[in-house]
Amino acid sequence: MSKVTLKGFILVPESELEVVKSELVTHKRLTLEEPGCITFSVTENSNNPLRFDVYEEFKDKSAFEYHQKRVKASYWGKVTVNVERHYEILE
Repeated sequence: MSKVTLKGFILVPESELEVVKSELVTHKRLTLEEPGCITFSVTENSNNPLRFDVYEEFKDKSAFEYHQKRVKASYWGKVTVNVERHYEILE
């Protein structure tokens, strides 16, 4: 199986920015601990504080799907329910 890469950005509603930023630390840690996670980066854009640039690599589709499922059921999934996601997924 081949590596899966996700790249893009999220836009966070201003009213939810602080809770998203505070939970991001845990979200990053948990993702990097997942089996099959090669790299995971979510960084606040220097030109727009409501935009976070996202880059992820997983060893295969199975690892990527595990990540997606875990995230949906996590606290991060709850606090980012109103976030706009703009992603490209490459397999």
